[in-house]
Amino acid sequence: MAQVKPLDYSAIGGGLSRMLDRYHLKGTLTGDLESDAFLASHAAAPVLGLLFDQRVRAEVAFTGPQRLYQRIGHLDMARLATFDPEELRHTFAPPPLAVHRFSNKMADYTRRVAQIIVSDYRSDPTNLWSDGAHSVTIRKRLQAMPGFGPGKSVKMKFVLHYLGYRDFSDEEVSDGKK
Repeated sequence: MAQVKPLDYSAIGGGLSRMLDRYHLKGTLTGDLESDAFLASHAAAPVLGLLFDQRVRAEVAFTGPQRLYQRIGHLDMARLATFDPEELRHTFAPPPLAVHRFSNKMADYTRRVAQIIVSDYRSDPTNLWSDGAHSVTIRKRLQAMPGFGPGKSVKMKFVLHYLGYRDFSDEEVSDGKK
């Protein structure tokens, strides 16, 4: 991953903050450069990684999309939206490392998020942020989806910024934070 202009993420705390600290110290978010590259090259991965960031270690959450990809061969939102719910639940669960600790709940959320991305964003997760919307608008878009509350959705700005999907450093200047 290319170095990006730092953002002040001190207010978000938790696992993502720890991952961002690691990024600044060691150049890797997850602790695994291959997993970082996967997150940076599959637009659905950061959305799903943030979705999975619930009651599991952040690094496990953000590598969950890669495990899902390895099991089904894609992160195509249109295909996930119509995936058989029971089959998707079973796909999430197998050891040695499940896609998520709460396999049934996260499989259902994944399918429902995919359905919203298909219906509202033309099947393309980048349409959540690629129109230049302010991060507040992106947060509202995420909060309309299952599994994304206010605390989680505020983190998307940092995820997208540090993975290279969108530069939000101009917002910090215009918001008076720098």
